[in-house]
Amino acid sequence: MRHGGKILIDQLEIQGATTAFTVPGESFLAALDGLHDSNRIKTIICRQEGGASMMAEAWGKITGEPGICFVTRGPGAANAMSGLHVARQDSTPMVAFVGMPSSGHEDREAFQEIEIKQVFSSFVKWAAVIRQTERIPEYVSHAIHVARSGRPGPVVLGLPEDMLASGCDAADAKPARIAESRPGAEDLAVLQDKLGKAVRPLMIIGGPGWSVAAQKAMEAFADRFDLPVAPAFRYQDYFDNRHRCYVGCAGIGLDPKLAAAIKDADVLIVLGARLGEMTTSGYTLIDIPDPKQFLVHIHPSPDELGSVYRPDLPVAATARTFCETLSRLEPPAKIAWSGRRAELRAAYEQSLRPIPLPGAVKMADVMRTVSELLPENGILTNGAGNFAAFVHRYFQYKSYRTCLAPTSGSMGYGLPAAIAAKLAHPTRPVVSVQGDGDFLMTGQELATAAQYALPIVTIIANNGMYGTIRAHQEREYPRRIVGTTLVNPDFAAYARSFGAEGYTIEATADFAPAFSAALASSKPSVIELKLDPEALSPRKTLTETRERR
Repeated sequence: MRHGGKILIDQLEIQGATTAFTVPGESFLAALDGLHDSNRIKTIICRQEGGASMMAEAWGKITGEPGICFVTRGPGAANAMSGLHVARQDSTPMVAFVGMPSSGHEDREAFQEIEIKQVFSSFVKWAAVIRQTERIPEYVSHAIHVARSGRPGPVVLGLPEDMLASGCDAADAKPARIAESRPGAEDLAVLQDKLGKAVRPLMIIGGPGWSVAAQKAMEAFADRFDLPVAPAFRYQDYFDNRHRCYVGCAGIGLDPKLAAAIKDADVLIVLGARLGEMTTSGYTLIDIPDPKQFLVHIHPSPDELGSVYRPDLPVAATARTFCETLSRLEPPAKIAWSGRRAELRAAYEQSLRPIPLPGAVKMADVMRTVSELLPENGILTNGAGNFAAFVHRYFQYKSYRTCLAPTSGSMGYGLPAAIAAKLAHPTRPVVSVQGDGDFLMTGQELATAAQYALPIVTIIANNGMYGTIRAHQEREYPRRIVGTTLVNPDFAAYARSFGAEGYTIEATADFAPAFSAALASSKPSVIELKLDPEALSPRKTLTETRERR
């Protein structure tokens, strides 16, 4: 006989889970009791459920295994929605367990009661409630399969308190086995033929299911074909940015030459990416539903193919299985697009040169320094805000899964993601870059980093405002400022109050020594950058944004 909490944790162990993120709640005490006896699963205590769910999402992203989190009902579940939304839009495997009132009080609006299916079903892959203790193995097995299969994503399981506390003789489920879609010989033959006749081909990569081996296979393929490759928004680490075929990121602030090349491509190969709003510049680069380009779209979920754009060659395949077949393709005897690839590469290299902006601390120079000093296996995380444009423009990603950032554009992601990354890869340096408003959305998780002695480095770009919204505000309603001005703490002192290292940077020259010291520290570190509010984006000042309306 085992109680439901013990059965649940045993199933997670069988499915390979090693870490669970939680803010404890009385509604799932039996699950916590099960975690107490686990020799395999490490329980990470977080300070807010939004941080816990973002850590679980980042864990799923960097390991490929479902991130696990436990939160309580009502307000706990509401807080956790932020990480679940990231997981859905980023196609990340994740399972969130939500404690619930006892079954006998269901539908009475008991303390903190919510209706799991109604609340979550619109933006997770599957939401359900386990009402019978003996069915826990079945539900957990189903949850893991759903979270990992096709287009991966989040699953939510409700746990009634009495169901978890009850005992029974449940039989354990076997580890999940996930089916993988693969490209067919006919698909490869069509692709070979189209590339043989192409003049302006271009490839966009991104999405789930990649690996170091897939990245290397893709780089070798691009090298043989001299093919220009542009990762989708926030997938820049899928292709070594120093490679001659890397031509920039298809994301926010898209280089005009790259935008024109995507729009003008005669063969557009999209591997893994969904071709969402950010990657297509607001759905302007590719016609809906019938692209002018010959569109080859490869995605692990058949449901994604044709959901917005009708592909000429739809291929249901994972990134891994498709990349394994690339060596079978042969480049044409004469490659017609080498000059075009070289021009796009030159435009990307030109974009790495910082544009002069106001202020004693230059964010562009800071990011170039981070790019040079962070080891090649270092992991860089960030949330959302105008500061992130400097990150993605001036930092060069060298290897797979060195970037953890939300394609959903969620603020508050950087610090929880850094914590999850350091737990997953303790020997790799981890750096998080955040804005001032961005950081304080989950800044309390610095306590989690300190509690587990995680020497992560947090760089805070402090310009005293919600920069992205201010930019939109100044463009649409110049000088009518409301709701975007911030009054901030002394971030270095804030860090020290948690037992972390704290640095304040007021001149660019002071950054490199502080960053080197932070990387070498055995403690968490926070480096605050005092930025001029005028230095709003990599290309234009706040005043220029206002006056160019």
